[in-house]
Amino acid sequence: MAFKFEELKVWQKALDLSLIVHLTTLKFPKEEQYILTSQIKRACDSISLNIAEGSTGQSDAEFNKFLGYSLRSAHEVVGCIFLAKKRNIISDEDFQSIYNFTNELVKMIQALRNSLK
Repeated sequence: MAFKFEELKVWQKALDLSLIVHLTTLKFPKEEQYILTSQIKRACDSISLNIAEGSTGQSDAEFNKFLGYSLRSAHEVVGCIFLAKKRNIISDEDFQSIYNFTNELVKMIQALRNSLK
């Protein structure tokens, strides 16, 4: 692997979450395409992108800052699935799957942040 972030399990898990969210949003109604679908996909992609950007070999403090952005984006994903649930556009099974997966990812990001201190 050419880039440092490619070896990070947390980055790989973030990519997996993006795929899960993408497949789930394919089931969303068309009228949500430029609203909630777009928002949750951008938030989800932001998690892995910030991990990648922050791992560029600068200081641990800088990496920690970008991991913080990833955490915020992960929380945004959870907020989005709650909106989807409230609007009855996500199944209970898909909601729980994304919720649990994101919770695991948040714990991994937090553990990585703690290791940098």
